[in-house]
Amino acid sequence: MRTAMGVWRWRRNPLRRPTDLLEAWVAFAALVCVLLVAPAVGWVAGLRVDGTLQRAALEQRHERYLVPAVVVRPAAEPPAGASTDPSAQRQSPERSRIVAAWTAPDGTSHEGTVPAAEEPPVPGERFRIWTDIRGRLVGQPLDPSAASFHAGLAGLAAALTAGALVETVRRLVVRRLMHRRYLRLDRAWAAAGPDWGRAGAGS
Repeated sequence: MRTAMGVWRWRRNPLRRPTDLLEAWVAFAALVCVLLVAPAVGWVAGLRVDGTLQRAALEQRHERYLVPAVVVRPAAEPPAGASTDPSAQRQSPERSRIVAAWTAPDGTSHEGTVPAAEEPPVPGERFRIWTDIRGRLVGQPLDPSAASFHAGLAGLAAALTAGALVETVRRLVVRRLMHRRYLRLDRAWAAAGPDWGRAGAGS
């Protein structure tokens, strides 16, 4: 980024234009924002996201339970024509599914189809699954370290976005200043052009 390129315009110079000084201040402000404001935005965003994800992870750990289950039998295979994308199945094959039985934390018994814990599944084999208090299947609770990792990525993305926004604004301002310079140059040239090259012009 060229935010520091206009700093030289602060020097006293008979050729320095007012827009040169303004461009230098814009470059300085953009540099400060990129070095200080953007990281602060990323830090705050990361903290907020981490707080939200950590609360969600805590709630999930309180609402989800790891209960023992028993393999009853292999699940019925889906019909041959049920697959809509065979190439996707070849790239990421699904684990075989089984019918399992388990007891929920509230004491109720359940039986349903779940992915096999090991291949090949053996009837009577024990494994563990995640359920809610009523025995309904749920996903594994969010890990606190994974929540922190995702929060860090969110903070980094926020900082980069803020920096990109600052640079975009700086470029737009500089482009506007350049446009004004060209307009003034065109007006000056139009005023001096008719007498350009004439002997004694301006004397």
